[in-house]
Amino acid sequence: MKKQMIKKGLLPAFSLSALSLAVSAVAQEADSDLSFNKPLEEVVVVGRLKSTAENLVIERLEQEVAVDFLGAEAIGRIGDSTVAAALRRVPGVTLIDDKFVFVRGLGERYSSTLLNGAVVPSPDLTRSVIPLDIFPTSIVESLAVQKVHSSDMPAAFGGGNVDIRTKGIPSDLVFSLEIGTDYNSASDGRLLTYKGGSDDIYGNDDGTRALSYKLKQALRQYGGSLDRNDILADMRQSNPNATLADAEQLNRELALNLYRNIDIYETDDDDNFSAEVNAGNRFYLGDAEEIEFGVLAGLSYDRSWRNKSSEVRSVSDEDEAEFKNETTQNTSIAANLNFGLRLNEDHSLETTSLYLRNTDDKTSVTDSYDNDQPVGGDISDRQFRIRFEQRELVVNQIRGEHTFGELSREQLGWDQLAFAEGLSFNWFYSDSESTTEIPNEVAVQTRHVEGPNGSTTVAANATAADYRFTDLQDEVESYGWEVKMPFSSMDWKVELSGGNEYWEKARTYRQTQFGLGSVDASDAVRSGPLDRVYSDANILDPNNGYQIQVAGSNSESYIAANRVDAYYGKLDVTWQDTWRVVAGLRYEDYQQVGLTWDPLDFDGIPVVSNESGGQQAIIDELENAVFTDDDTFASLAATYMLPGFWAEDFQLRFGYSETTVRPDLREIADSSYVDPVTGALVFGNPDVRPAQFKNYDLRAEWFFSNSDSFTASLFYKDISDPIELFQAAAGDTNTAVEIVNAESATILGAEVEFMRSLGDFSDALIPFFLQGNLTLLDTELVAGSNADAPTNAKRDLVGASDYAANLILGFDSADEMHAATLSYNVFGERLYFAGRNGEPDAFEQPFHSLDATYSFYPNQSVIVKVKVKNILDEELEIERDGKTTFREEVGTTFSASIEYEF
Repeated sequence: MKKQMIKKGLLPAFSLSALSLAVSAVAQEADSDLSFNKPLEEVVVVGRLKSTAENLVIERLEQEVAVDFLGAEAIGRIGDSTVAAALRRVPGVTLIDDKFVFVRGLGERYSSTLLNGAVVPSPDLTRSVIPLDIFPTSIVESLAVQKVHSSDMPAAFGGGNVDIRTKGIPSDLVFSLEIGTDYNSASDGRLLTYKGGSDDIYGNDDGTRALSYKLKQALRQYGGSLDRNDILADMRQSNPNATLADAEQLNRELALNLYRNIDIYETDDDDNFSAEVNAGNRFYLGDAEEIEFGVLAGLSYDRSWRNKSSEVRSVSDEDEAEFKNETTQNTSIAANLNFGLRLNEDHSLETTSLYLRNTDDKTSVTDSYDNDQPVGGDISDRQFRIRFEQRELVVNQIRGEHTFGELSREQLGWDQLAFAEGLSFNWFYSDSESTTEIPNEVAVQTRHVEGPNGSTTVAANATAADYRFTDLQDEVESYGWEVKMPFSSMDWKVELSGGNEYWEKARTYRQTQFGLGSVDASDAVRSGPLDRVYSDANILDPNNGYQIQVAGSNSESYIAANRVDAYYGKLDVTWQDTWRVVAGLRYEDYQQVGLTWDPLDFDGIPVVSNESGGQQAIIDELENAVFTDDDTFASLAATYMLPGFWAEDFQLRFGYSETTVRPDLREIADSSYVDPVTGALVFGNPDVRPAQFKNYDLRAEWFFSNSDSFTASLFYKDISDPIELFQAAAGDTNTAVEIVNAESATILGAEVEFMRSLGDFSDALIPFFLQGNLTLLDTELVAGSNADAPTNAKRDLVGASDYAANLILGFDSADEMHAATLSYNVFGERLYFAGRNGEPDAFEQPFHSLDATYSFYPNQSVIVKVKVKNILDEELEIERDGKTTFREEVGTTFSASIEYEF
C-alpha cells in the first residue's frame, strides 16, 4: 500500500483524469443548475419451509467456502418486508438502524453488498455501503451471505459479503396479485404531518420543496452570498443611488422563494396500503423447441405511516433531557423486468432491469430541557423539523454463461477439440445509478410554554429557521468475466479458473444551507403557527426585520471517485470425493480521489482547504486527495467429505484468507459533516489507512436425508489498523466523532445452526419443525495512539454483541391448507459508542423480537396471510453507566394481505 502525491510524473493516469473530471463536473454542475429552465429460475412453492431449504442445500454443499442462504419462501414465511430485516435470520448477522447489517461483530463498513454478483452504488448520504432497507423482499429469489473470503470475491471483505440475487425468468406461466394493509400500535392517533406536494403519494417531490431557480440565480449573481451589503454592492454597479433599504427589500423578496407552508399538525390519516403484481412466462422457439425465451415483470407499491416517540437523557444531569415525537410516511416503489434466452443447454443470456424508490417524509417535534428549563417545568426549547428524503436506485445488468459442451462441439464439428469439453466462459456487465434528494430539510427553533395561556414563539434569531437542500448522485459501472476448465480422472477432479473484475464509481454530494429569521420582530409576530410566522406579509414588512442568509460553512459538499481493477486465479482439486482443496490468489489495483468543495464559490476552483496559504493550500489539498492501494490477497479452503458420518452428507471445512477494508469515499475528505443517523459531527481524515485482515474459519456441516441439518462453526479474525469512530472534543452539547485507525482488533466467535423435524418425537408433532441459530462473540479493540483520550484503551468493537440468536417454529398442516411460523430474534448488549475523557460508554440493550405469521391456502390460487411483528412490544434502549439515556417506542405491527396467483 502506498499513498501518492500529485507530483510531476508520479500521479497515476487514472487519478489525474478522475481528479480533473471531478473538478470539471463541479463547475459544469454549477452552470447547469442555473441554465436549466447460470440464469436463476423462479420456482413457486406453497409447501413447507423445509422444501425451500432443500432447494438451497445442494448449492450450499457445492460452495468452496462457508456460505449461508436464505430463500424467497423462507423470507415470505417469516414475513420480513426488506432485505435488511430478512438478514437478521442469518447466523452471525445483526441489524443496525433497520438498514445496515453487522456480520460477525463487524460494522457496516466491514460488510459489502453485491446485486447478482455486481457492485452497485449506494444512496446513503454519508456511507458508501448500501442501506439494505431500500431492497424489498418481493424482488428477491435468495440471499447469499458469504462469511469466508474466496479469490473471486472483492478483497474489501471484513465480516462478510451479501449477494442479493433477484428473481429470474419463470419455468412456466406465472401471475400473482397481492394487496395488503397494516397497523402499528405506536402510530395510533399521534401522527404528525404538514402540507406537502401533490406527488407525495408516489414518494416524489413535485418541486414544492425544491430550491427555486430565483435563489440559485441570486447566489450566482451575488457571489454565493445573500448578505445585504453584497446585494447593495451589486445593485450600485447599475444604480449608484441604490440604498441599503433597497438591498434589504430585495433580500426579503428572495426569502419568499423558500417553502414556508411548514406548519406541523396532527392527523389521523394513517391508511397503510401495499400492492404487488408479478407476471411472466417461458416460451419455446424453433422446430425442435431447443431455444427458450423467458420474461418476468414485477411492480410493487407500499405506503405506510409510522410514529416513534423517543427520549434522550443526560447521564450526568437528570434535568437535561429531550423528548421527540416523529412521524414517518414511507413510500416504496419497486419495478423489475427480466429477460432470459437459452440457445441450448450450453449457452444462455439473462438481463435484469431494476428500479427502486424509497422515500421517507419525516415530521417531528422535539422538546429539550436543561438546568434553566428543567424536566417537569412548563417551558422547553421546542424544535419543529421536516425532512423529505427521496432515494432511488436504477440498475441494468446483462449476464451470459457459455460452455463448450458436447452439443456445441457437435454443432461446430470440432471433434479435435474434445479435450476442451467442459470449458466455460461467464461474463456480466452492470450499469447503475443511485440518487438521494432532500429537496428541503427545515428545522425551526422555538420557545414553548405549556398551560392554558401557553404559546410557541420562534427564537429571535436571524437563522431561527434552518433550510438545507441536499443532492447525492452515485454512479457505478461494473463488469467482469471468468474462465473455467475442468479436468478429471478416476480419483481426481481438477478445475482451473481465473477472471477479471472491474468497477468504477463517481459520487457527487452537494449541500446548500440557508437561515431565515429576525432579531427585531416582536413576540406577537414570532408566535403562532409557523406558516403565519413566516407569511408573506410578515416577511415583507420592513419593521419586522426578516432576512434570508447563507448559513453554515457550506464545506459539507464533496466529490469522489474510485476504481478497482482486479484479477484472480484459483486451483480447485478434489480427490476421491473425499478431500477438496481450493487455493486462490487475487490482485487488486485500487485508486481513489476525494475532494471537499464549496458549491457557492463562483470565483475560482471551489476546492475547500482547511489550511491557510492561498493557491498553495489548494494544491496541497489536491495532492492529499489522491489515494492508491495495490496488493495481492491469498485464500485457501479445504473440505473433508465423509458421507454417512452421523448424517447422509457431512463436510468439515477450513478456510484462511487475507483481505482489506478501505475507508469510505467521504471519510478521506478533510472536512466535517453531520451524520443523519446518529446526529454526530463527523470529522474526516485524509491520513486514514486501509484495515488489513487475516481470517480463519472452521465449519462442520451435517445434512440429513429428511432435510434436517446441523452446522457448527468457529472463526477468528486478526485485524491491523481497524477503521473506527472515536469520540472527539466538541463544543456546547454536540457529539463529535473522528475517523482514525485503531492499533488492532481481534474477533473470536462460534456459530451453531440447525433445522429439525419434530415428528421424530411424536406423531402429533409431524406438522412441526424447528429452525434456529446461535452466535457467540468475543471481540477486543486496542485504541492505540491515534484515538483522542478514550475512556477505555481496550474495549469491544462498536456494534458487536456477546451473542445473537434466532429461533423459528414452523407448522404445515397435512392438507397443505395452513402454515404458521413463530420467529424469535435477540442480540446481546452491544456497544453503541465509546466514551471519552472518563465518560461512560453507551450500550444498546437487548431487543427481544417475537413475530408470528399465519398463511391460509383455501385453494391453489389464493393465499391469505396475517402477520404480527414485535408481539412483546419491546422498546429500543441505550444505557450509559447503568442509566437509560435513550428510549424509543417501536410498537406492535399487525398486517394482513391476500394474494391470487396461477
